[in-house]
This record gives sequence, C-alpha cells and structure tokens, in this order.
Amino acid sequence: MKIRLVLLAFLTLSVAPVMESVAADNRAGRVALVIGNAKYPDAEAPLKEPINDAREFADELKRSGFDVEIGENLTGEAMRRALDKMYGRIKPGSVALIFFSGYGVQSARQSYMIPVDAQIWTEPDVRRDGFSLETVLGEINSRGAGVKVALLDASRRNPFERRFRSFSAGLAPVIAPSGTLVMYSAALSSVVSDNGTDHSLFVSELLKEIRVPGLMAEETLNRTRVDVTRASRSEQVPWISSSLAEDFSFIPGQTAQNTTPVAIAKPREDIKPREDIVPPAAKPPVAAVPAKEPAPVAAVDVAKPAPSAAASVAAAPAEPIRDEARIALALADDPTVKTLNGKLAENPDDAGALYRRGQVYASKGAYTLAIKDFDAAIRLNPKDVEAFNNRCWARTVIGELAAALKDCNEALRLRPNFVDALDSRGLVNLKSGASKNAIADFDAALKINPQLTSSLFGRGLAKQRIGATAEGELDINNAKAMDPNIVKEFASYGVQ
Repeated sequence: MKIRLVLLAFLTLSVAPVMESVAADNRAGRVALVIGNAKYPDAEAPLKEPINDAREFADELKRSGFDVEIGENLTGEAMRRALDKMYGRIKPGSVALIFFSGYGVQSARQSYMIPVDAQIWTEPDVRRDGFSLETVLGEINSRGAGVKVALLDASRRNPFERRFRSFSAGLAPVIAPSGTLVMYSAALSSVVSDNGTDHSLFVSELLKEIRVPGLMAEETLNRTRVDVTRASRSEQVPWISSSLAEDFSFIPGQTAQNTTPVAIAKPREDIKPREDIVPPAAKPPVAAVPAKEPAPVAAVDVAKPAPSAAASVAAAPAEPIRDEARIALALADDPTVKTLNGKLAENPDDAGALYRRGQVYASKGAYTLAIKDFDAAIRLNPKDVEAFNNRCWARTVIGELAAALKDCNEALRLRPNFVDALDSRGLVNLKSGASKNAIADFDAALKINPQLTSSLFGRGLAKQRIGATAEGELDINNAKAMDPNIVKEFASYGVQ
C-alpha cells in the first residue's frame, strides 16, 4: 500500500475585511506539525519521498505564517512527544496543521500513522504502536482549535500487510469533529504505486495550488484532487471530506475570488469507501458483495486431474522460479531475523519467535524456511490458528496444494469464518482449478471484509475461468483500482 502524508491544518477563519482577517490569524496563531517517516526496518528500502516532501511542505507553511515543528524518521515515543508539544501550542481559535508522510494502516475502519519502530505482527499491534487520525483530531479539537485540516499522504502498500492478511488496503473514512478538513492522497481503501521520484505527485500538486492567491482551502484541495487525477490518468484519485463552517485560506489575509465551486464529500455516519469522491474519469466503485450466505465449501481433491488440458494450463500456471538459497543468505543480515535468531538461541521452544520468523521468511519469499518455522510453532501449539493459515498460504505459493488445503481447513475448524483462512483457501482452490470452490471462499471472505483486495482479485480470476467474463472483469478492475500491485502479487504466487 503506498502511504503518504498526513497534514492536519487547523486554521482560524477570516470573517470580514482583509485587515480583520490578518489580525485574527495573528491573534489565534497557526501551528503545524510536519512528519516525514522514510526508514522503516521492515521495508526492503527507505521510502524516497517523505523526507523531501516534509521539508518542502514545512518551508511553504512557514512562508504562510505557520509556527512549524518538523520531525523526520520518528519513533513511536518521538511521535508522541511531537504531538504532545503541538497540543500544547494550540490556543482557542488556533489554526493547527499536522503533515504526515510515511506508512499508514487501516484497522477497524480507522486510519493509523505508523512510526518507524513499530512492531506490527497482528492487528492489535496497529492500535498499540500506531497513531489514530481520529484520536489526534479529537485531541486537537479538545484544545480549542478553530479549523482542523488533515492531509495524509499515506496510501502506500505497507510491509506489514501480509503478516495478517485480513488487513484492508489504503485508508479508512474518518469521523472528525466539526470544523475539520481532511484529504488523503488516494481514494479510500486504495493504494498508489511508488513513482520512484524524490517527491510525490500529491505533494507536488498540493504545493502548486497552495501558492495560488485568493483560494479558500476547500478549493485549494479540490483543485489538487483534479490535478492529481489528471496527471495520473485517473490511477490516483485523492479523497476529501469537509465539515468546515467558515472560510479559511492557506495564505493569510486572502479573500476568495470568483472560482468554480467543486463538491466536497461531507463526512457522515454511513459513509462508504469511494462514494461521492471520485470524478467522472475515475475508475468505478467496487461492486457490492452478495448478501446471501456462501454455500459450504467442499474439500478439493487436488489429485484429481482437470477436465481438460486447456483448463489445466489456465488453472495452474507454472510456478515462478525462486532462488530461496540466495534469499536465505540475504536474510541472515536482516535485523529482525537476527533478533529472532537470538531469542531462539536462548529458547528454541519460543513459539512466538518461531512464528514471527516464519512470517518474515514468507514475506521475503523464503517459503521453505517459513514452513519449517510454522511446523515448529504448530508442534509447540497445535491450536495456533495463525500458524496454520500462514503455512497454508506458504504451501500454496510453492505448489504443495494438498497439504495447504489441510492447513486451511484446520484453521477454519479452529476459528470458523476466519477471513484470513478463507482468503488463503480461496487461493488454494484457485491454483487447484476448483474455481467454484474458490469463488465460494472469496465470497465468504468479502462478506466479512468487502475491501479485501486479494479476495476481490482472486474471485475475478475464478469467475473468468468459469465463463463469467464480465463479472470477473469487474472484480479484477476494481481490485486493480484499489491496489495497482495486485497483478504482480498474484503472479508471484504462480497465478495469472
């Protein structure tokens, strides 16, 4: 998931002539916290954009009269101190702004900003180590900020996602206090591919529009959304939500000129991802998941030959070539693996360390090593449902389909309706050529989590294989709109 920046700008509103507006800005004050997090140990390489974007944005805010604090590669404790310091600078009627560029994670329909030292292995870890946008906005509001603006460039594919496969991609809608303006760099529950440059498209276009005199903040962000959508050919469509009751301009003392109004998505209790935010040129929203209960999924006889040679080729593409020996050698220097190796040297029966090392191995493509660790974890704890699910997934990727099916079935016996295992078993069935069983599993997973991109894409492939071409194409296109890397991901599993 490509995650980008979070900006919270709390701005006092100008309400009369220009001189009164400037005076109000000076009395209330403009405070900003700008954070760029790039060096995450769990990522394969540092992010290129956050530090440069944070520095340039901070400079622009200073020119606009903000009292700016900037932080780079902040740990959880450092982020907590920076936020507390910002809270202390807020006065009644202040403008408060937070900019965050780095990795963000959606969990339980909330968006979390992730510090560089977060240890995320299960979903509760997100709430423990991450910083909820809703919580931050609520705290700023309680300090009396007049206008609250949050800009998040955090819709990146993150390195934690496959550790617990039920995570939704991208960010979630925010329930914010009144007087708040929020913008994400991409649509809800979608991610953006890294463009490989030193600055993000979102921040580059945002800075251009902020520098345009005479614009109110809502129009500045709407123009940014249009610019990004056009420049990306609708591959990236930022999301906006506003509950502002007064006018506010990033450039103090400016009055609004006659400009074309653009609709803003107002936050509401029943907000659904991608509604009221995508311009006409953008991709269609995700189709609704069927409401009826999926039919029970029978075990798949993977040893049974496919009905025809053509179907066999379509259902089970050649496994991708993997150099696990080379990967294992490289992982010997991985800091997380080193730490876990140390724990296991002290206690070879540390089931938690075995499971986590298996997750690291699997995420890096060392599936044989991962399976060995999951084997050991399951021997120590025969009811470790997560280990069964992850071993199912790893075995599926390398083509051990019969054993994988047994693991997924055991995970679902231990925890019925376990969405991760339904998604994994769908992949087993897809690779086995049991397309109808795959559809049933993916349907069940999507009923629990409608934004589970892997299940949406897998269901699309399975539908195409049974001849439901149009329905399959819709699922596939929607999954690709949510996660541009999903095709590459499935190809790494040996599914195309």
